[in-house]
Amino acid sequence: MPSVLVVDDDDDVREITQIALEAIGGWNVLAASGGQEGFELALEHLPDAVLLDVMMPGLDGPATFRLLRADERTREIPVVLLTAKVQVGDRQVWDDLDVAGVISKPFDPMTLATEVSRILGWP
Repeated sequence: MPSVLVVDDDDDVREITQIALEAIGGWNVLAASGGQEGFELALEHLPDAVLLDVMMPGLDGPATFRLLRADERTREIPVVLLTAKVQVGDRQVWDDLDVAGVISKPFDPMTLATEVSRILGWP
């Protein structure tokens, strides 16, 4: 059973994501309300993947991603970004980041686990 860390400053999004991945995907889910907390939880628990909101106050998604990549303990954990800011053709803040994928918000909670599995190549 995979363990996934969800990092999002929006309480509702975090709760819906956690419920969807636990109830539908059957995964173990850790949740953090910001980048610093997410980084600390990643170091402590070494999840199989991280779902990371792009726009958060304080330590945003790209800065958190860079912290994860800078530490040898979390460097190889795949990261999927969650964002409400996807516009075709525009340069995105994550274009230079080696993320596993990007999921647009709002997403369908019923298919979220399947979408994350597809992005990560999980069965």
